[in-house]
Order: sequence, then C-alpha cells, then structure tokens
Amino acid sequence: MRVYLLFLSLFFCSLTFAQNSISGIVTDSNNQPIPGANIKIVGETAGSITDIDGRFILNSSKKPPFVIIVTSVGYGSQKVTVSSNNQKVAVKLADEETKLNEIVVSASRTPERVLESPVTIERMSIADIKKTASATFYDGLENLKEVQMNTSSLSFKSINTRGFATVANTRFMQLVDGMDNSSPLLNFVLGNMIGVSEIDVQSVELLPGASSALYGANAFNGILFMNSKSPFTSQGITAYAKFGQTSQEAAGSNDFIDYGVRMAHAFSSKLAGKVNFTYMRGTDWYATNYNDKTHSGIDRSNVNYDGINVYGDEVSTNIKGVGQALASLGLISGAAVNLLPNYNVSRTGYNEVDLTDNKASNTKIDFSLHYRPFGNENLEVIWQSKFGFGNAVYQGANRYYLNNFFMQQHKLEFKGKNFFVRGYTTTEDGGESYDMLFTGINVNRKWKDDKTWFGQYAGAYIQSTLAGMTPENAHIIARNTADTGRFLPGTPEFKAAFNSVIADPSVLSGSKLVDNSKIYHSDANYNFKDIIKFAEIQVGGSFRLYELNSHGRIYTDANGPINYNEYGAYGQLTKRFLEDRLKFTGSVRYDKSKNFDGSVSPRISLVYSGGESKKHNFRASFQTGFRNPSTQDQYIGFNVGSAILLGSAPDNLTRYSETLPVSTAVGQAFAGGSSVVMTGLNAYNNSYTASSVQAFGALAASDPIAGSALLRKTNVNYVKPEQVKAFELGYRSLIKDVSIDINGYYNIYNDFIGNLNVVAPFYGTANDSPNPLAGPTDSGVQSLHALQNGNYRAYQLYTNTNIEIKSLGFGLGLSKKVYRNFEAGVNYNFAEFNFDQEKDPSFEAGFNTPKHRVKASFGNEKLFDNFGFNISGRWNSEYLWQSTMVDGMIDAATVIDAQVNYNMPKLKSTLKLGASNIGGKEYTQVLGAGLIGHQYFASWTINP
Repeated sequence: MRVYLLFLSLFFCSLTFAQNSISGIVTDSNNQPIPGANIKIVGETAGSITDIDGRFILNSSKKPPFVIIVTSVGYGSQKVTVSSNNQKVAVKLADEETKLNEIVVSASRTPERVLESPVTIERMSIADIKKTASATFYDGLENLKEVQMNTSSLSFKSINTRGFATVANTRFMQLVDGMDNSSPLLNFVLGNMIGVSEIDVQSVELLPGASSALYGANAFNGILFMNSKSPFTSQGITAYAKFGQTSQEAAGSNDFIDYGVRMAHAFSSKLAGKVNFTYMRGTDWYATNYNDKTHSGIDRSNVNYDGINVYGDEVSTNIKGVGQALASLGLISGAAVNLLPNYNVSRTGYNEVDLTDNKASNTKIDFSLHYRPFGNENLEVIWQSKFGFGNAVYQGANRYYLNNFFMQQHKLEFKGKNFFVRGYTTTEDGGESYDMLFTGINVNRKWKDDKTWFGQYAGAYIQSTLAGMTPENAHIIARNTADTGRFLPGTPEFKAAFNSVIADPSVLSGSKLVDNSKIYHSDANYNFKDIIKFAEIQVGGSFRLYELNSHGRIYTDANGPINYNEYGAYGQLTKRFLEDRLKFTGSVRYDKSKNFDGSVSPRISLVYSGGESKKHNFRASFQTGFRNPSTQDQYIGFNVGSAILLGSAPDNLTRYSETLPVSTAVGQAFAGGSSVVMTGLNAYNNSYTASSVQAFGALAASDPIAGSALLRKTNVNYVKPEQVKAFELGYRSLIKDVSIDINGYYNIYNDFIGNLNVVAPFYGTANDSPNPLAGPTDSGVQSLHALQNGNYRAYQLYTNTNIEIKSLGFGLGLSKKVYRNFEAGVNYNFAEFNFDQEKDPSFEAGFNTPKHRVKASFGNEKLFDNFGFNISGRWNSEYLWQSTMVDGMIDAATVIDAQVNYNMPKLKSTLKLGASNIGGKEYTQVLGAGLIGHQYFASWTINP
C-alpha cells in the first residue's frame, strides 16, 4: 500500500515543465465538433486528442514553425502549419468513408490498414462506443460481426466467436493493454470485471478464429484487444454517471447505477499518469428454470426430480436399497422391503433465488505512470496496476456465486517504436464465493442428514402403502414426513444454516470456494523494419508460470500450490510484391508446456489489392493452431455433487483420493471392508461410460443379460493438446460508398478436448458386456453388483475425442451512409459443425452457436444540432446448448436496442437515453442462467 501511495503522490505532485501550447477545435463540414480526433506534430511523437466538443490542447517542447496533422476515422486528414506559440487553430475535416482504412495492430502485430489485414478483423472505435445502444461498451461488442455473447450474469458476459464455447470460454483470449485478463484459477476471462472503463477505451480490436501463430496456445478461437488511452495524448478529468432499471418477469423492476471517473495529466513531455475508477451495481437476472434436468418440462411430482435451478435435490438414492439397509440393521422386516419401489428418490431442494441475494456489482480501479526518458515515443516505461472486484454468477458444472471476488494485475513495460518488453502478474482471491449446489445440499444436511431423511422417507412410504395408499399418495406422505423440520427460506434457522454453510470450504459440510492462485507472465517483441529493408521481420516470445492455490477445494493442491509453466517463441516475415499490390505474411510459433511435447503453429497469408485505387482486396490464409489443456483439464479435482471433475495430469490421478463407504453386506465382502479408497486411477482405468451405465440401468431389473450387454468399459487417454487447421478466404472493398466485408472459413479440429462422464465401481473389474450369469467370484459380476447397489463414484474426465470435428462459416458485412449523415449497416453469419456422434456417443462437442445470425444498425450522429441516435437489432436461430451442467435447446431470439444522445457544448457533456431489448421477449443465452429481460438507462458524460 505504501508503494501505491508513493506512486499516487508522484502522480499528483510532480513538477510541470515549461512547454509551448497550441489549442484549437476540429469540426466537420457541418461545423459539428469531432470528438476523438488525433493531432500530431509531423515528424514528432507529441500528440493530443479532441474532447467531446472537438477541442484540444497540444503541448510540445518543439518551437514553431512546425506542421500538425489532424486525423479522425470517417474523415480525410488535414495538415496545418503552426507559426507561433500559443496559436489557436481551427480545422475542418471533410467526410470520407474510411472504415476500411482504419489502422489496426493486432492482426499482424504491426500497424496496417483494416483493408490489408490478412485475416478477418472487427474494430470498435471511440465513435462506435459513443453511439452504442447497449448499457456498456462491452455489451455493445455483441453487435460486431462474428460475436455471440454467453450471458451468465448481469455483470458477467463471455464472448464466443466461431463456436465451441460455454461461459467458461478457454478457447478465447482477452488482452487489456497487453495483459491477459484470464482468471489464473479458471483459465478464462470474467467478462470486463478487470477490464477497462468505457471512458478510458482508445480502441477495441477483435480477431475471430485461430491466432496461435502469434499469440500462443489460448488464442485458439479468437482474441479481443482492448487498448486504453494514453495520458500523454488524452488529458483532463472525464466522468460519467448512469442510472436505469432492469426489468424481468421473475425479478420485477430494479434500479442499477454505473458511474466512473478518469483523471489523466502529462506533467511534462517525459512524465504522465492517469487514474480510473468505475462502479456498477444492480440486480441480477433471476435464474428460475425449474425444468427437470433428466425429464422434459417441470414435473415436481417426479420423486427423483432434479431441477435446473434447484439445488440439494441432486442428492438421490435408490429407495429400495435404503430399505435393504434398514432391514440389515433389523429396523424393518424383509417383507416390508418388498413394498418399496426399485428406483431413486431425491431430497427436496432449494430454489436458486433463495440461495443468493441476486446482487451484481463490479468495481474497477487502475492507475498507471508513464515515463519517456527522451521526451518521445522512442522509449516509454509504464507501470500499471489494475484492481477489479465484485459479485457475479458464473456457470460451469454448477452455478457459482462469485461474492466479493477480487483480481489484481500489475505490469511493468518498456516499449518503443519497434519493440516492447513487458512482465505482469495476475492474482485473485475468491472472497466469499460459494457453490450454490453444495449450499443447497449442506443446508439440507444442517437440519437432517441424508441417512435419516431417506430412512424416514422409506418408513413413511411403507406405512402409507400398508394403509392402502396409492404409490403417488404414499410418495407425497413420505416426502412430507421426511421434510418435517426443514429450514424454510427467510426463517432465522435457514439464515443461520446458510451463513454457516457458505463460510465452510469443506464439501462435506460447506460450499465456500477458496482461491489464491496467481499467474506470472512475460513477453517481448522486436520489429527489425528499421534495420532490415527487404522485408518486415519481427520476432518475439513469452513465458508463463501458474501458481494454483485453491487449498484443495478445487484443485488437488491441499498439500501446497501446484506450479505449472509454459513458454513460446515466434517469428514473422512480411513482404510486398507487384508494386505493393500483393502482400505475403508468413509466421511460425513454437510453444512448450510442462506436461506436453512442443507444438509448432505456422501461418501463411496473401492479400492482393486490385483495381486502380487498390480498393478491391482479396485475402487468403492458412494456419494451424493448438490449445494446451488448461490447468483445469490437468489438475482439477472438484466435487460437484453429481460427479468429480478430474484432470488427467499423471501426478493428479494419484494425488486425488477419497475414502467412500460401501453399502450392503455383500458389497462389503466384495470390497474387502466397509469402505474403499478411490483415486483418479480408478476413474481412468476401471470405469464404465456413463451412457452405457444409464442404458444398463434401464434394463437391469427386467432383463439383466440384455442390460449388461450394453455396458462399455471406458477406453480413454490422458488429455493432450488439441489442434486446428484453419482455412480462410475474404474480400474487402468500398464500392460506390458501400463498405463490404466478406469472409468464409473452414476449420478441421483434431484431438478436440472435451468431457467424458464415467462411472467407476467400488469393486470388481469393468469389462465390455460382463456376463451376469457368471459366479460371484467373477470380477465382472462384482462390478454389476456395485452398479446395482449404488457402490460407485461418477467422474467427469477431461480427454480428447479421436473423431475429427469440422466447422465452417460465412460472414457478410455491409455499411453505407445512405443519406447525409444517416448510416446503415447489416451483417450476417452462418456457422455449423460436423461431428459423427455415433462414433463417440459419450463425447459432447458443445458447439453452442446458432446456425444463423443477423445484425443491423441505423443511426445518425448529427441528425441536427448536437443531437444523434442509433438503433441496432439482432436475431439468431435456435440452437443446441451443451454444457457440463445441462443440455437443451435455446430458442431463437430477436433483440432491439436504441439510444438517443444530446451534446451540451457549454457544459462539455453528453446526455444519452438508451434501452435494450425494446418490446422483445425475455430470452436466454446460457441454459441455466436467468432470462435476459429489459434494461433502460440515462447517462451523463462530462469531458475535459
């Protein structure tokens, strides 16, 4: 803390140096101010940027006369001669359709026009952020071509490009000022929880598709770059405040607030700094999907009901087996056991809305100091610290409430005209986060343990049956009897039990998630363009160290942190031919991870600029990408109630173990005792596929021979890197003021990483089609006995499918100024995949992407004096959702957002009124998450 205070004192107390000051205003042909225009001195690095009123101040140690150049996206550039100190200039820029001439860096790690990018790239500028109709700029990314959002919570959205993503999108990377935003523990991005404030965003670039050749293993299906403003060029105090309401049938209408401030100042041409603070608070979308996970629709009369957003009802057991246990203790007669049905009954669960306060919040704080020893961009040293904390719901195998979740990042970077070297660390703290499923399970156990509950259920069912009740009524009476004393939500007893459970990290009695994991990362890049002239050559590399520390709660790290490292290096060559019409780019990267052999990722691309003015640009690229198994894939050992999530690193399988009780006297005889020790080796080497066990269970009672014939021993390898071969073709042009962007891609995935559900018997040997007529000494028969008597453990393994997966897609984007300053845009995406499910029936690919998506926008930033508006709409077809928590169909959805804004030059501010999902139905993007309702807001932004 003392270090931070020192930095802040330097920030606010540094001395200023005498400089020449030039001020002015930049307007368009209609005399309207142009915010975000760039002003630079020709031949120098000093620059500035216009505020919301189009005004700027440029400080420089250079003495007049000199020339400044003024540029802005959508306008032609203009040069102005400055002849005296303190000169005031007025610059008018002519409108020009230049979207395809915007400069991007991410596609090739070097500045180039969008028009000449070798791969598909999407961009959101300051002007786009201003006109977005979404409540936040991050929400507005959903209107970009190729982007699909997976909304788990009001404050947690996950970007999906080109498929194969749940909320936990480990195939997508997000960089903020060069720092990977991924959670060290979870290995995926938590939306914008530790991202960037919308008033500090300089640009956003999105690369859909494989980018491993330049950015490494995690950039497998896409990468998002968010770059913040420099305090050297964007100075002053900027602030915004938003107030609005969310509306949802389940949650009603609830207020939300969002406000932030940015302070930036250049103390001299050498020293500058900035501070950002943002705060958002609202009510989350209530998750109230009470459909049964295993049956169609809502059927709480099902005695083995397991609701999607109900927790605690996952505890289930065969009620006849309970009777047999009671009979073995002499508590009931053998005849009474025959009155019990031979199927499972589940405990009564609690709804999600009773296990969380449904509050969503996010606080972000960051500050940075920028030092230029030579007073220019030839060398800049940056120290940056970012802090993010808040509340959100994350959905993986279960639903998890991230309560006071905290992440921080600290970076030291040296960068210049042709290089950068940076190192940063990411640390997180789980705070008071908890697992909702185990909260429901263990609140139940606080008032009555499972053994007692099921014993009372069985006893009451027997008594009711003897009294002549029908099975349906006997089950009702049995449940009411067993539920006697149940803690009801809202009562002091429930609150006390709830608070006790969420503070306890043991899955046997609590639900708290413990996490103090870290990432240490460094990377560097050098461009030889000023040294080597025949081609542009650059090289770079990276190193990362994971320190996993969940204290045994999530990973198998009970005895200390798990350290895991990976590194990589790359090179790229770019060469132009045919009078600069043909651009060739070739790159290759080598990556090595601790537990796996090294991987090589090449990329080759060609861009040809045709036509007299080179506006017809054709591109083609081929690249291979790879994704190393995440730390979860390798080291997780997480009990989610219905199964154990188990990573397959060899040392992980022996490190994970648990002692489990064996039921029935026969089972104990087979097991050699009343308990067994199960490790990860049992899961991988002696288990049945869960799908075959389910098929066996359906026939075991009526036809045991036919049922056992369906059993299949698990034949699974330890997880290894997955690979993709990505082919892409594209065309960009500007034809009669219509901006056109067309792309198509075809991906071939091998060794695709996914999950496999298996069942490991406590005793016996798992074999294909074991013979139930063999004697009791037969190990296959013993495994059948284990399955039929609940003596087994379910696991979810991380592995690869041997079946090749293919995906293909097509995208079309059009935009045009249709009349004066009215601008219309439309884009369409088609996506599908091919996977032969019959060859690997237990494997879920989880494409989770609509086949058809259409997005459109219409607006005018300058409808009349100081007034603008924008309307955007999107539609997607229905699609299959597959995840470790629940599978099912997601309905088609149509969403319309709109905003109007009014500039107040005298107050240097902008007022915006906006609404999301106007007049539309509530819709879902993540099966198991809350339906997304309506959102209305008013915002006021004050610029320097």
